[in-house]
Amino acid sequence: MGITDKTRKPEYAAAVKMRNVPGALKTNAKAPKSRLISGGAEKETILIEKVELEDLELFNKFSSPSANIKDIIANEFDADISVRGNVLLVKGNSGNVAVCAGFIRDLINLYKNGKVVTDNDLIRLAKLKIENPGSDIGTQIYPAILTTPRKKVITPRTANQKKYTDAIYKNDIVIGVGPAGTGKTYLAMACAISLFQKKLFDRIILTRPAVEAGEKLGFLPGDISQKINPYLRPLYDALYEMLEFEKAIKLIDSDVIEVAPIAFMRGRTLNNSFIILDEAQNATNEQMKMMLTRIGSGSKIVVNGDITQTDLPYDKESGLITASKILMNIAGIEVVNFNGTDVLRHKLVQNIIKAYETNEISRFSKK
Repeated sequence: MGITDKTRKPEYAAAVKMRNVPGALKTNAKAPKSRLISGGAEKETILIEKVELEDLELFNKFSSPSANIKDIIANEFDADISVRGNVLLVKGNSGNVAVCAGFIRDLINLYKNGKVVTDNDLIRLAKLKIENPGSDIGTQIYPAILTTPRKKVITPRTANQKKYTDAIYKNDIVIGVGPAGTGKTYLAMACAISLFQKKLFDRIILTRPAVEAGEKLGFLPGDISQKINPYLRPLYDALYEMLEFEKAIKLIDSDVIEVAPIAFMRGRTLNNSFIILDEAQNATNEQMKMMLTRIGSGSKIVVNGDITQTDLPYDKESGLITASKILMNIAGIEVVNFNGTDVLRHKLVQNIIKAYETNEISRFSKK
């Protein structure tokens, strides 16, 4: 199946001229308008381009009531997209209809090649296409890292995520710095499990500082294990998603997978292990130095954190900030910086992060 060349010919684009109205025409178009200027009146050229859906699977993807592919694309390109038989009709101003239709054809080719494209992917790829209409969005879909027991395919979704996973495979120490929701811990965990399953490491060690995030948990009932579990829960959640629950429990019980606070790492040498230090913005300089020097023969360590969300006392400097500055030029160590465009949680998260960055909210309370 493929898209015929007929869809690219001028006779398949019907130009519909709107009535003349003195002054500028009201429009929602984001892309530059194609206008005909005559006698002081502006005319906006509206185009309709056809994209043929040549099999039932493609038709269902774009027309199913439960699918929102068509709506997402229409919103990003500010176009009207409707289904007539087995044809998509893309309608809008001349500046964006061709780009939108080209994007749909690229997307169809991805579906034909068995690529998995999420809603977040659609939005990201559409923005790339708008910025660079000649780009091939297929090059922005990256190879999978891991397939979960529920058949979820885990793969990098942005250029920085791809840089990050490449750095993990290449280097023994990687430091990932960036806002929440950029996939730092999630992708590191996927890499760890993938490499463990390939028998490249004997153990997986997951650790994070047990620092209270604005709440006092020290007087909660229970033994030490029950007290520290709230700090480590996000690591368990990721682990249970990527491994069968019973298998994960068995590996934890046998210490093949260890989840522990950073304080438990002191005095140890960790050989043949994939180590993830999460929430590293809450590690002090002393803890960071201690943790990085635990690495033994055949081991790899990934350090993650968001320097804008440190819960350390005000007189303590974050070890993540120090390490990302002083270690970045050492061979075998790579620092990868994420930003708001890498956030793949709810779309409002990007806007929240941007608002806090713009207003430069201080971590010091005002008196």
